[in-house]
Amino acid sequence: MKIKIRYRDTSGIIRVENSVNIKEVMINEDIMHPESESIALGFTNKNSSGIIELSSREFDRLNRSVKQKIHLIKGVKIFTEEK
Repeated sequence: MKIKIRYRDTSGIIRVENSVNIKEVMINEDIMHPESESIALGFTNKNSSGIIELSSREFDRLNRSVKQKIHLIKGVKIFTEEK
């Protein structure tokens, strides 16, 4: 997965790009407050790691968008790093 971040700092706009591997998918359930459920993607590479957390509403919107365009993907190849 490739992460691209752009944010404003006192010195201007800073852009960060990083290639990472998704290591874990976490589903945070809350029986008492179902509207606060979330899905988190844990990622890592050699020098960095982090979590992307999506609310259930954000995930549903992402899922709908991907379903509408999935027919455009002809095939998938996975390249692994040789050690």
